[in-house]
Amino acid sequence: MTKDENNGKRPTLKDVALAAGVSVATASYALNDVGSVGGDTRRHVLEVAARLGYRPNLSAKAMRTGKTSAIGLILPDLTNPFFPALAQNVVHAARESAYSVFVTDTQGSPEAERAAAQALIQRGVDGLIWFPINDEDTLADLTGGLPVLVLDRDNPRHDLIQIDVDSGGRMAAERLIRAGHRRIGVISGPTDVRSSRQRSESSAEVLRRHDALAWHLHNAYSFDLEPAVAAAVADGSATALCVGADLIALGAINTLRQRGLRVPEDVSIIGFDNIPYGALAFPGLSTINIPVEEMGIEAVNTLLRRIAKPTESRRRLVFDVTYVERGTVAPPPTA
Repeated sequence: MTKDENNGKRPTLKDVALAAGVSVATASYALNDVGSVGGDTRRHVLEVAARLGYRPNLSAKAMRTGKTSAIGLILPDLTNPFFPALAQNVVHAARESAYSVFVTDTQGSPEAERAAAQALIQRGVDGLIWFPINDEDTLADLTGGLPVLVLDRDNPRHDLIQIDVDSGGRMAAERLIRAGHRRIGVISGPTDVRSSRQRSESSAEVLRRHDALAWHLHNAYSFDLEPAVAAAVADGSATALCVGADLIALGAINTLRQRGLRVPEDVSIIGFDNIPYGALAFPGLSTINIPVEEMGIEAVNTLLRRIAKPTESRRRLVFDVTYVERGTVAPPPTA
């Protein structure tokens, strides 16, 4: 019985059971891979369902179970290549567990962040993976008992997945010190995010101990540099740069080239994030790698555990980072 044979109506579970010659309960068990059903019967029911073009009624299932098998992913800025890579890994991991993902970009706006959360909650998602735009818990009055997994930021109410940003900042500074640099500039991301501050402060702390900190400035997570940052990058006061994000580091390389300076012959640079564009640059950007694939997988797994066991103790996972050597670090230029 195809859709046309059923007067154009969508085949139901009852239609599948009738065509397969089994009870509705057996058909349901076979299609949902639960219950006690023999292998041959299960295969037969699945073949009949495929022939009929049967698709489960997810709305009806949600009404019965209270679950939609969907989660929301709230990201701050999809123009930053780090976030599409993260989203892809979350979607793939969710698919492995038969979950779909609604992805939304808040464009760095607290109002858009709240509106996105409200829309996802109204859609009935079973939980949220949230990468907040800053350290404020802007959704505290919205999420209630909804399972939420927070990425990167600190949040005392929810499960957390973070990276060892202090270690990454130290790695970058120590690598440039070993290369012989003694005038090193630090460019941080936005100061309203603690993890962003920690990246640069840990670099600056190492450089101060070696009397090697030339200056410490801040920039948005953007390829475009602030005028003061662009001026400092190109004025010769620093022979190397520790940069808190690859996107900013690539902007610094562009600024140096516009001023007639070479990387790494005149200025060495180390970024942070290991976005795909960094490997494609010439020379390839040396950087601190964030294990985005593992973070995406663990974010989904942790959220699904929370959905299954709402009263389980709060979890905080911290991922290690690693240094990736490419082509933007060299000894400082001679006088």
